[in-house]
Order: sequence, then structure tokens, then C-alpha cells
Amino acid sequence: MDHQGQFRRAALELGVPDDEISRFAKHLRLSIGLSGGSAGVPVGQFGGLPRLPVGMDRPFAGVNPLPFIFSVDCAALPRVDGFGLPADGSLLFFLDHEKDHLASATGERRYARVAYVPAGTDTEVAEEPANYELVGKQYDVGATLLAQLPDWFGTDEDEDEDEDDPSPFQQQLARDLERDLPHLAELCALAYDLWPPDEGLASAHIGGYADDEVIRSIAEQTLAGREKAGETVIPAAKWYSHVEKEKHRLANEWVSLARFSLADEFYYGSFVIRHDDLAAGRLDKAFSVTEFSE
Repeated sequence: MDHQGQFRRAALELGVPDDEISRFAKHLRLSIGLSGGSAGVPVGQFGGLPRLPVGMDRPFAGVNPLPFIFSVDCAALPRVDGFGLPADGSLLFFLDHEKDHLASATGERRYARVAYVPAGTDTEVAEEPANYELVGKQYDVGATLLAQLPDWFGTDEDEDEDEDDPSPFQQQLARDLERDLPHLAELCALAYDLWPPDEGLASAHIGGYADDEVIRSIAEQTLAGREKAGETVIPAAKWYSHVEKEKHRLANEWVSLARFSLADEFYYGSFVIRHDDLAAGRLDKAFSVTEFSE
């Protein structure tokens, strides 16, 4: 479905100028919410045992099998403009959240894995691991499209009122937004009317913007790498402003492949990937960031 066209037609009916709609649409992304108990054909499975290619072992980290989180049937998911998921086949997500969180300080990536199973591959249900705690409760999920806008739009009603004052860069973004999108409130309301928020009901989200803290981590690592390579020197007093600018740039390069909370755990999992790697099928380039959810 042409979601951009659907949005444009609805916005034109509200009297918003076409060029302003185009500027807004560049920032509008749709994510796919995965929820249990949804009507319609299931698009994926949470928990239980994964279906793997015949003869393939469950992914391991050392001697320990990685917990299976969920899988999705790409062909059953709604297609989203600008989101280069495979057209068919299955994506399976594995994550040892505790070890992945602890390993983040060293840059170790072996405790998370995205597996792609092409369509037509002979599969079988994986053997149950010796540690039964690795098998979560199994349930099917359906899909719903959700509108998402970047954090710097300031549309989050739950935003902490005690948050630090915006930086000069953030203030400039706000001024540019006010100048370029005089109908911002109406356009945001329209987007959320067409594709309403899930109100916390989704077990996971596929696509959309990567979490702010994830992008911040990537930005800090990128800048630190440039300094180490001798490409730049950033004074300590200007580090924060450089990070903010790098975050803004990277937000357009990266997309959230999957975001989910872990039931009965105080962790939040996130797989991210660059747009061009996803479009080229380089799913091995995806990596995870696991954080405390509270």
C-alpha cells in the first residue's frame, strides 16, 4: 500500500500545502507493532522453540545456546515505504540479554543474533535446550502499523518535564521546525490518527526510528573512533554538542530492526541496522543494544 500517498491525500484535504507535506513526510516513519491476541493471520511467534533449517543448530555463544526471543514471517508483514525488509522468508531473533548488556562495555557482539531463513527452506522445530529457562511462553502475534516521528519533534507527551534544557543545536532544530512546518501540530495529529500508537500493548516493534539512547551510543562510538584515528580532536567542553549533531545525522542512516521488552525481566532489547545494509540483505551487520528498562 502507498502509505505516503495515503498521508499526502489526507493532508491535502486539510488544506496543508503540498511542499510542507513533503518536508514532513521525510521524517514520518511507520513501524510494525507485534501483539498477541490480534485478529487476522499470525505474522510471527514469540517464545517457544524456533523453526530452523534442517540440520542447523540453534545459535550459540561459546558453549551456551542463545535464548530465542521471536520470529516473523516477512511475507506476512505489511510492507512499509522505505523499510527494506526481505520480501519473504523468516527473521529469527536470539538474545542473551544479561550477557549482552554486560558485554556492551567491551564491544563484544556474540550474545545476540539475527538469523534469516529464506523462503522455501526445509525447516524443523529446534530441539529443546537442556536449560528449560531458555524457552519462553509461546504465542502468536499479529501486526499493526504505527506512526513514528523523531524525538526532536517534541511530540512525546510523556517527556520528562525535568529534562535538561535543550542545547543550542536542539534549539536551532526547533526554530527550523517551526519555520518549515507551520502546520506541524495538524500533521502530527493526522499521522497518529491514521496509524495510532499501540498504547504499550505491542510485544515488539519492527522498523521505525532507533531508540535515542541507541543512536547516542553509536554517535559516541563513532566520534571516539575518529579521535582515536587522528581524524579529529574534540574539546571536552564541545563533546556534548558534537554528539548531538552526530546523533541527528546517524538517525537518518540507521533504522530499528526490532525493539522489545523482555517479559518478567528488567531489560529492553534493540536490534539496529543501517538502511543500506538492510536493503542489501546484509543482516549480519545488525547489532543489538540491551538496556535496563527501569
